[in-house]
Amino acid sequence: MKKLIISEEYIGNVGVKYIFEYYECDSFDHLPKESLRQCYSTAFYNEKMVIVHNGKKDTWGLVGGSVEKGEHPEETLIREVQEESNMKVVEFKPLGYQKVIDTRGIQKPFYQLRYFTVVEKIGEFESDPDGSIDKILCINPKDYKKYFDWGGIGEKIIEKALRLKD
Repeated sequence: MKKLIISEEYIGNVGVKYIFEYYECDSFDHLPKESLRQCYSTAFYNEKMVIVHNGKKDTWGLVGGSVEKGEHPEETLIREVQEESNMKVVEFKPLGYQKVIDTRGIQKPFYQLRYFTVVEKIGEFESDPDGSIDKILCINPKDYKKYFDWGGIGEKIIEKALRLKD
């Protein structure tokens, strides 16, 4: 089952206006595989939420990244968590997804998946393969806005993750 939770406008870094529709769901099976672009996770380690710092952009955010060609979203999730945090996914559940709509109509809508995960350390973090993530932190999830603010959609993602964690 999917349920539209919130819709927000977003202006991209080159001035393009997008509409983000955020849906909560228990599965991503109904989404077209060719339109799945990202998998990001509210990763929890010992009651703390893992966040990562992108040194190239100087921004904090959730662990995750792009779906590679031929990759299933769950494979992306597991790979990205390990690459960006040197942690292993031990449990995961879908939270929801963003449908991203280009208001110019130039590109077809695509989807950004959001997961809840429980992780455990493999070892100390050093760097990710593409060199963009340079730091990780384990924070109180209620403090995430000190690091990044994804508006109302971000609030809904974190709220549902906290419900699943508890």
